[in-house]
Amino acid sequence: MRNGIYILMVLLFISCESDTYYDLIETDTSIHLKWNKAYADDSVDKSIIGLKWALSYVGATLPNTTIGVTNADNIITINIKTLGFSEKAQQKLLQLSKKIKATSEYKINNTIDLGRYVTLLLGASEHYYEIIGTPKTLDAILNKYTLLPQKGYVNNSEVSLEHRIIQFSEQNGFNQVFLAEEVDPVTGEIYEYETLELLPNGQLRFGIFDVNGNRKNNADSSHSAAGKPAKCLWCHESVIQQLFQPQDNYSGYLNPADLQNTLINYRESNRANKLALTDGVDFSQTQQHTLTELLYISFMEPSAERLSLEWSMSLSEVQSKLANLPTHTYSEFPFLGTLYDRKDLENLAPFQGLSVSTSVREASTQEVNHLNDQ
Repeated sequence: MRNGIYILMVLLFISCESDTYYDLIETDTSIHLKWNKAYADDSVDKSIIGLKWALSYVGATLPNTTIGVTNADNIITINIKTLGFSEKAQQKLLQLSKKIKATSEYKINNTIDLGRYVTLLLGASEHYYEIIGTPKTLDAILNKYTLLPQKGYVNNSEVSLEHRIIQFSEQNGFNQVFLAEEVDPVTGEIYEYETLELLPNGQLRFGIFDVNGNRKNNADSSHSAAGKPAKCLWCHESVIQQLFQPQDNYSGYLNPADLQNTLINYRESNRANKLALTDGVDFSQTQQHTLTELLYISFMEPSAERLSLEWSMSLSEVQSKLANLPTHTYSEFPFLGTLYDRKDLENLAPFQGLSVSTSVREASTQEVNHLNDQ
C-alpha cells in the first residue's frame, strides 16, 4: 500500500514539472490593459464599452453581475474566468495571456496596450477562429444544420467580385447558419465559401473556407472584397444584412424581392431576440461597435500624441523618433489626427509587445498566430 502511494506521489511530482501542468493550475486569470487616449473625445468609459463589444464578438456573454471588467484610472483589468466564455475559449485566452505576459511590454509596465489586445483578439484570424470556436472545416459547420431548399442568387454584390449563391437554415432562436458560395457566373465553378452563424450571446460567428472546405484566414481578393473575419464583423455590424443593390431574377432561385424579404424578416426576428437578452452588450445602442473599431484603428494607426502615452515619452521625443516616417489621415475618422503605420514603428518602441498582424481587416503580409507557434 505504501509503495503504491509513493509511486503515485512520484508521478504527481513529475507531472508538476511539465508546462502543461502549470497551464492547468493557472490561478492568475486576470490581465491588465492600459488605455491610451487616442483622440479629443476619447475616454476610458468609451473604451471599456468598445472592449466589451470586442469580448462579445469572440463569445463572451458578459453577465450583468460580473466583476470581470474593472478599471482604476487608465488601467482596465479583465478576469477571463468571469466574462461568460466557454471553457475552450477560456483556455485559448489564457494561452494568449501567457504569451502576452512574457513580453517586455508586460514585464516593464505590468500591462498590455488596450488597442494591441483588441487587435490580437479580432485582427489575427486564427485567434478569432480558435476563441470563438469556428471549426476548421465547412462540413463541421454544415453538419449541425439543415439547409432549406430555397436559395438566393446575387449577381450584383457589394462584397463579391463574382456571383453568389446564398443558402440558409431555418431560424430557431439563436440557431441559424447562412452559407455563401462565390461562383463563376459563366462556368459555375465555386471559388470559396463564407459562413455566418447566430450565437447565443447575440453576436455573429464568421468563417471563410477554401474550395475544399478548409478554414482560411481571409477571402481571396481576386474573387471577393470580404477580407478577414474582422472585416465581416465591421461590415455586418452584428446584424443579418439585407441586399443593397438591385439583383436579376434567376430560374430556380428566390426572386430578388422574396430573397430581400426573407433576409429582412430573419434580421428583425434576430434583432428582437437580441434586445430581449439580459446579459451582454447593449444591442439597442447600434453604433457602439464603432468604439471597438476605434480601439484597433487608433492602435494600428496611432498619432504621435497617442504614442507618447503608450511609450511614456514626451511628445517631442516621439516626434523626433518618427521624423523620417510617412504620415496619413484616416478618411472615416479624421479626428484621429496625423497618423503613422504601426508596422513602421514597432522597432522604435522602448519595449516590445506581442506582435500583431500587419492588417486587421485585409490579408496580411504578416499574419500572426500565437496560439500555435510552439
